[in-house]
Amino acid sequence: MINPQVIPSEIEQQRQEFPGLNNKVYFNFGGQGTLPRSGLEAIIDAHKLLQQQGPFSLKVNAWINQKVELLRQDIANEFSVTASTITLTENVTSGCNIVLWGIDWQTGDRLLMTDCEHPGVIAIVQEISRRFGVEIDICPILNTLNEGDPVAVIEQHLTPKTRLVLLSNLLWNTGQVLPLTEIVNLCHNYPDSDRPISVLVDAAQSAGSLALNLAETGVDFYAFTGHKWFCGPAGVGGLYIRPESFKLLHPTFIGWRGIDQDEKGQPIGWKVDGRRFEVATSAYPQYEGLRAAIAVHQDWGNPKRRYLQICELSAYLWQNLAKIEGVKCLKKSPPEAGLVSFQVDRNISHAAIVQQLENQGFLLRTILNPDCIRACVHYFTLPAEIEQLVGVIQGII
Repeated sequence: MINPQVIPSEIEQQRQEFPGLNNKVYFNFGGQGTLPRSGLEAIIDAHKLLQQQGPFSLKVNAWINQKVELLRQDIANEFSVTASTITLTENVTSGCNIVLWGIDWQTGDRLLMTDCEHPGVIAIVQEISRRFGVEIDICPILNTLNEGDPVAVIEQHLTPKTRLVLLSNLLWNTGQVLPLTEIVNLCHNYPDSDRPISVLVDAAQSAGSLALNLAETGVDFYAFTGHKWFCGPAGVGGLYIRPESFKLLHPTFIGWRGIDQDEKGQPIGWKVDGRRFEVATSAYPQYEGLRAAIAVHQDWGNPKRRYLQICELSAYLWQNLAKIEGVKCLKKSPPEAGLVSFQVDRNISHAAIVQQLENQGFLLRTILNPDCIRACVHYFTLPAEIEQLVGVIQGII
């Protein structure tokens, strides 16, 4: 149980790593995390080194190659997978694009997605449908937030023509965690299909917050970013591809990082691992920023410990919000992750509330569908901050 009067020294020490917490009460980790001090220093140091040594030289290129592979391994360790399964990208959307444009779609194929996906991903799917004649099915996962079985709902919307299921592991709008392993098992073993149905996950909210073992889930594709719950810099993310699912994708954007070359420098084939879908020169100093951020989290605790702390704090926020007259949390039970979405039943818009909160130093955000306010708590959020937020909301409404 949380005791708001007791702040463990390890949390106090951890918070010193995040200067972005000093002048605000931050509840927007699902939008972008606060970069740790060591992350910013690593980016600056990397830029300095590149300029001092090159920035293009044999020594620098060797350094870059080493650091790229270290990042790939650090990410793989967080997900309990091998480094060869990780493609480094810019963000979640880039990873989803790699998969959605890499499939050899045929007219009449069907794609199933939930009604809780992000507009950026929806737009990709709409263009896939227009260009290749793919039929889009939508399953009402939103209705299962407090009752019902999301696996059963997905099963009801699968067809023999369904080729891919697209969903989020942790829904960005309601905070619901979908049972990924069960969904993957359903899709891979759907009896009416002549081939396993693949699963692509938008992991914008789950990577860095949930305790994940992607190999055990069997998921085919898992697109994630480093700038949210990992608290890394913007512009670095990745895509996990199950080894058995590499054969399902073809590269769409192509460059020197993804190809093998002969002795004359001519392309002779694709890389056999996740590097196949990497294109060309990237912002390598940002890579070092993400590596440093991941190291900060690992120093505090493993993914399971961090996740349990997130759940305890989000439950504390949920419980306190539920006590406010006129406030309704979307979930009727404690959250299973760090997203707490709620609605205010007063003659004031959610946007106006969020603006007033920000004016007083409390950073949250609105969600359009469903119309609500979303607060995000990390493992180093303070119980006192939660109580302060609740008090300010009471004063506003």
